[in-house]
Amino acid sequence: MTTGNKPRGYFASAFGCYCPRCREGKLFKNKVSANIRRNTDMYERCTVCGQPSEIEVGFYYGTGYVSYILAVMVSGATFVAWWLFIGFSFSDNRFIWWIVINAILLIGLQPWLMRLSRSLWISWFVRYDEHWKEQLPKDYERIVPGQMNNW
Repeated sequence: MTTGNKPRGYFASAFGCYCPRCREGKLFKNKVSANIRRNTDMYERCTVCGQPSEIEVGFYYGTGYVSYILAVMVSGATFVAWWLFIGFSFSDNRFIWWIVINAILLIGLQPWLMRLSRSLWISWFVRYDEHWKEQLPKDYERIVPGQMNNW
């Protein structure tokens, strides 16, 4: 970068939902909310560097797998924390309580997990370009505008 500012790192960019190419523009139009339609509204192109957010039709279908892995990781972490601090027993309902609390936690985290999975997914396919100001983003030829959202 010519400005002298150090760019965000990969994890700060992915967890903050910034464009993976310039690491400055936000990927999503709105803040995290319980409204799923508003929560997944993304800019068509990065507002800073112009990187397309939808590389091909159906690009974000793979985020279901990423979201699943993140949910399993959260569940594993809550399982270990519950086991260490409260413990499990066959003589009472502690396991059932963990299941209920874990389910409530996952439902509460779902909007954030959806956004994080999209941010991680696009960051695996679009690399950081330190010369993004001088170079135009790659134009993907697999997008057919007439077929977008035609499911």
